[in-house]
Amino acid sequence: MKTEALPELSHCADQVRRFDNDRFLCMLFAPPAERDAMAAIYAFNLEIARVRESVREPMLGRIRLQWWRDAVSGIFAGKPQREPVAVALAEAVDRFGLGRVHFDRLIDTREFDLEDRPPATLDDLAGYAEGTGAPLVKLAAEVMGARDDDVSRAAEDLGIAWALTGLIRAVPFHARARRLYLPAAVSRKAGLDVLAMFERGSVPALPAVVEVVAERARQHLASARRAGPVVPPRALPAFLPGTLAGLYLKRIAAAGYDPFQARVQAAGASRLIALLVSRLRRRY
Repeated sequence: MKTEALPELSHCADQVRRFDNDRFLCMLFAPPAERDAMAAIYAFNLEIARVRESVREPMLGRIRLQWWRDAVSGIFAGKPQREPVAVALAEAVDRFGLGRVHFDRLIDTREFDLEDRPPATLDDLAGYAEGTGAPLVKLAAEVMGARDDDVSRAAEDLGIAWALTGLIRAVPFHARARRLYLPAAVSRKAGLDVLAMFERGSVPALPAVVEVVAERARQHLASARRAGPVVPPRALPAFLPGTLAGLYLKRIAAAGYDPFQARVQAAGASRLIALLVSRLRRRY
């Protein structure tokens, strides 16, 4: 009995599979055409999210972000750059009428990465999370044909919850680069020794800070889920990261809010099982 070979992944889909595997799993629940567009959006996000890690000087990072600003301008002017992600993004924009404001906001928010300082307050961190997370959910929802105000509000909450959860899980990665995204005011109040964390990893005050951020993520996730009835079933793939956010927040709590614990970083088959259940139950 012959088996049909799986189609070869596009450049964008392969990048997302390798470097943003959570979103890759979520977009697999979308139809093929929409899946390709979502892959282009997520690959674009990878390009700008990795700018800080790819440069030694902030100025070089700003130049790279400006290149993407110009590339987005070219896309919406019908003159995309001859670069794989830009070409794929142009096709997605043309086919699904995606809003430029979301791309501009993603790039503008990523300027903060080049400042190498933590957000001052929890609200500032939530603002950063909104700017880096919400536009992606909104763009994916637009691909799936959902773009009304109620869906947009649900996307904002989901984007914040997902980004905050990701920032918690990324604490060890950022610490190795001597960077911190936990809010400075909360860290000071808890007595977090940031330099010691950079040198040794987990430190006593860290769980108290992480718990505050995790609680904020839970609040936004709960708000996004309450809005579930306004999200059309066809748009569910755009919102499925909410399922994984809930899974990861439970792991973070079970680890005593210590992001250096192995269980916080674990992926595993439970992700796909959780996504399958959510898809069948039409929830996130």
